[in-house]
Amino acid sequence: MMCLPPLVKYASVDEYLKHYQRVYCRGRIYTFDEIRVYFHIDKFGHMFYESSARDGRKDVFSIVRAQRIDWIKYTLAHPHADLYQGWIKNARRHDPVRRVAVVYEQFVVVVSLWKKLDGSLKANFVTCYQADNSISKIRSSPKWSRSDYLSD
Repeated sequence: MMCLPPLVKYASVDEYLKHYQRVYCRGRIYTFDEIRVYFHIDKFGHMFYESSARDGRKDVFSIVRAQRIDWIKYTLAHPHADLYQGWIKNARRHDPVRRVAVVYEQFVVVVSLWKKLDGSLKANFVTCYQADNSISKIRSSPKWSRSDYLSD
């Protein structure tokens, strides 16, 4: 079992937002295999809010998600992360353009990859969450590999 990163405990949503901006939006986050991951401020609500009515509208701040804010960078940087191809809902298939990393409990981090002009890879952060209900489906997805991504 991997040592869990410490939970981050702040008193307000604003403190979590400032942490996200400082560490992720203005920081330089890399995966263990040297892929730069970019984070955008507009992802904060998607990451740390949940739907109270299960209707898809994220309207309630999730302290469970927020306290795991630093698990994102730890998961991306962990050299023994389990990597899977992400599910593209609209296309109804797995795709190596999406990379899902799992290290700690059922916490997943999803990034979307693309190739730069010089041939190196970079990524945009897509989402992260506790996959309590879907971890078995994620773990049965095809493994992600750089060669699969580059061959598409």
